[in-house]
Amino acid sequence: MVTSVDAAGIRMAVTDEGSGVPVLLVHGFPLSAGMWSKQVSVLQRTHRILAPDLRGFGGTEVTDGEVTMEQFADDLAALLDAMGVEEPIVLCGLSMGGYIALAFWHRHRERLKALILSDTRATADAPDAAKGRRDMADRVQREGPAPLVDQMLSKLISPATVRDRPQVRDELSSMMMGCAPVGVAAAARGLARRKDWTDQLGEIDLPALVLCGAEDAITTPAEMQRMAAAMPDARYVEIPGVGHVPPMEAPEAFNTEVRRFLDQLG
Repeated sequence: MVTSVDAAGIRMAVTDEGSGVPVLLVHGFPLSAGMWSKQVSVLQRTHRILAPDLRGFGGTEVTDGEVTMEQFADDLAALLDAMGVEEPIVLCGLSMGGYIALAFWHRHRERLKALILSDTRATADAPDAAKGRRDMADRVQREGPAPLVDQMLSKLISPATVRDRPQVRDELSSMMMGCAPVGVAAAARGLARRKDWTDQLGEIDLPALVLCGAEDAITTPAEMQRMAAAMPDARYVEIPGVGHVPPMEAPEAFNTEVRRFLDQLG
């Protein structure tokens, strides 16, 4: 069920299914909660699954200017309050969702039971990459999301996904083209100046599952292995044959690993 909730001064769209320990699914850039459809349908059998559209994406209200990872994290905490969620949650974030998860850990540690980090990184953007994001933000506001789709789509999924599951490419393209340019631009500017968490990974005293597509060219397996190794209670799992979006490219394999992790948590 998709519902609308007033939280953090905006109207947020959120999928709310199932019951049990809450699992909060946080989408990547520039996508929406729709990327988690294959996870919601399976995980709701044993857990309460919350999959919001972040500020500026999907059915959630747009904010102009810049939205930082900390703002997104605070939005999620406010959403939990508005929905009456008091018990600790499992937070699962992909790519930008992983950056938000780290900010959430820093600002709202008491609300977390565990973390699932997929195809993300702890480092900040290098200066050239940050400038590229800001330039793209300006261009998207002028021209719409098409330039971003042209730049990103081929990097998101593996050649095997293109060959064997072409519908994934179509779904991603549709999701990206449906984004509000102002919202995409605001998030891109926030991404450009996000915090580097590398030196604090050793302080994450939570069970963590770190997942990576074996053919991810954006956040590589080597980078994610180092990230997992720096966390005291993290397990690294590589999903073969997929790129940057395993929940869509290989939902069965992704769900198997997530369910195993959730079962171990109890």
